[in-house]
Amino acid sequence: MADGDAPDDKTGHRARLRRRLAIGGDALLDHELVEYLLALAIPRRDTKPLAYALLREFGGIGGVLTADGEALARVPGMGETSIAAIKIAHAAAIRLLQAEVAARPVLANWQALLDYLRADMAHHAIERFRVLHLNTKNMLVRDEVMSEGSIDQAAVYVREVIRRALEIGSAAIILVHNHPSGDPAPSRADIDITRTIAEAGKRLGIAVHDHIIMGTGGHTSLRAQGLI
Repeated sequence: MADGDAPDDKTGHRARLRRRLAIGGDALLDHELVEYLLALAIPRRDTKPLAYALLREFGGIGGVLTADGEALARVPGMGETSIAAIKIAHAAAIRLLQAEVAARPVLANWQALLDYLRADMAHHAIERFRVLHLNTKNMLVRDEVMSEGSIDQAAVYVREVIRRALEIGSAAIILVHNHPSGDPAPSRADIDITRTIAEAGKRLGIAVHDHIIMGTGGHTSLRAQGLI
């Protein structure tokens, strides 16, 4: 049965987790963080086995937090309440990281940007293409998903990217997409579309600062690779 069942915690296990959590999140292992998060949603159940099952299914805590509701629901024992707990934790983490990115010029706050993008999309099972729009001070003014594709492809339309940048009044943009395979190495198509967008933007005074590819195996900056 999902989201319910017999009382647990007779040994004070959760009390010990609470005390360690009070010291700081680093005091808990990944399975303990997921276990305690689930315990808040389904307090009358031993959530340790479910935490282990989720981590096995999604390959780690990043995969658990970024999994969509349908995927989480397919794990035996997960119900609406426990799924909501996972998703609210992820949403809160993303909101915090997004605020860090928005607080300073992006080019002077690059690590914060990478942390945000990694948390938000590195573990996605579907390829997603997004555009970060910057003003003349390189402050983030809009972060938009432009397309979602199959497991290994997202449709990118140069005209739509540039049209949207003109509508917003962007001085510069940063292109971002993820590789569900986990390997962030750019494909020939990634390089070609980046150069095409950069050339189109240049004619209209819109700079393409970078194209970042995120994967569970890390990230690649096409600018750093000399590919733009």
